[in-house]
Amino acid sequence: MAVFVLDSQGKALMPCTEKRARLLLARGRARVHRLVPMVIRLTDRAADTCTFQPLRLKLDPGSKTTGLALVRDAEIIDQQSGEVQVTAVVLNLMELIHRGRQISEALTARRQMRRRRRNQLRHRAPRFLNRGNQKEGWLAPSLQHRVDTCMAWVRRIQRWVPLKAISSELVRFDMQALQNPKISGIEYQQGTLFGYELREYLLEKWGRQCAYCDAQDVPLQIEHIHPKAQGGSNRASNLTLACACCNQKKAARSIEDFLTKDPKRLAKILADAKKPLRDAAAVNATRWALANALQATGLPVELASGGQTKFNRCTLGIPKTHALDAACVGTLQVLQNWQCPTLTLKATGRGSYQRTRLNKFGFPRGYLMRRKRVHGFGTGDMVRAEVPSGVKAGIHIGRVAIRASGSFNIQSYQDGQSVVVQGISHKHCRVIQRGDGYGYFFNRANSAKREPARPQARNAVRSALCLPGMNAEVSRAH
Repeated sequence: MAVFVLDSQGKALMPCTEKRARLLLARGRARVHRLVPMVIRLTDRAADTCTFQPLRLKLDPGSKTTGLALVRDAEIIDQQSGEVQVTAVVLNLMELIHRGRQISEALTARRQMRRRRRNQLRHRAPRFLNRGNQKEGWLAPSLQHRVDTCMAWVRRIQRWVPLKAISSELVRFDMQALQNPKISGIEYQQGTLFGYELREYLLEKWGRQCAYCDAQDVPLQIEHIHPKAQGGSNRASNLTLACACCNQKKAARSIEDFLTKDPKRLAKILADAKKPLRDAAAVNATRWALANALQATGLPVELASGGQTKFNRCTLGIPKTHALDAACVGTLQVLQNWQCPTLTLKATGRGSYQRTRLNKFGFPRGYLMRRKRVHGFGTGDMVRAEVPSGVKAGIHIGRVAIRASGSFNIQSYQDGQSVVVQGISHKHCRVIQRGDGYGYFFNRANSAKREPARPQARNAVRSALCLPGMNAEVSRAH
């Protein structure tokens, strides 16, 4: 991954490679400004004397995970045809995991607890039309969180690199009235890419396998759960995927008749067909809020469709991940250096205002600490613990959870899996980065499976936490 670089005054410079960052740190020309993501600060360079290349930040917004890709725009000339090809060179790949569902569940639990207490305690006045959320453009907290976290990282990256443009995916319907004046009804809203987008949705919904025999890696056909011959509709909730053999066997029979001998599969298909579209509704509700927020940054914003993103990814033969989908957003013909590891940013929050626990009836139980820091440590800080002896002897690096007794828990990630080491004394811990509401880890399992498309593409696998050249004399700004 590329390392972010700042000048002596804190202004953004062009990112550099990990090797160059190690040399700058070893020679004393740079200091560590931030550990994850890695940001260094030069001591002998000013932004006025540097030259910059066009950098673009690409986003693939999602309900649970948003992909981010920092790329360098370039143009290459095809030697055979002489055409100019739009090229993007990947510098960093990141995946931002939202906590919108946790916020929604926490608000629901709080509302239920308050309602129960209100029914049992008569002196608690009920709330009535005093919520103050009737203003135009209001979003639910779980939805606003998705927009805020995306914009928070856009502003962070904007402080660390000299961004010139932003690209974001925005699923839009085509204006078919110009092509087909006779269009009417729901066909007007489907657009020319309706069939293409619908097939991709069904592939994701049904796991890219036959719903009747679980066959994979075979051509799949769109099949009506309730046959059209019996009055079935073309709605997405009435569509599934089936192989050619199962589709012919079912024909115009009802699904209850076809799966009479397999009631478990019948119940599963009927339940999956009516799944709530929470994720699709969340993306649809926040797409314009995020687009307007991106345009408010003052940078040129390119809005592209999801169909164009998939076309670029399939044409270039790139695996499907959130970060790589972001790299394929917008106008693109060549994508280089996409085999770098992906940094996962998991939103963890900054603590809770709740100062007590609740029992099953919604009443307070016990007390929590009134302090947010113990011996200078706070929950969420990234620490390095060097335990000299005992069962837990060794070096532990990760996110810390504090206790009033001074015995902490350290959570680290290994190959995307969370590992918790309990009972580490604060005497062995040292803060290497203050908590900022996010957890960081590299998803190396997926990057190791990717096959490089070009022999000259780099495959950086060294973690920022393992960068050599970081000695005791190097300052660490938090």
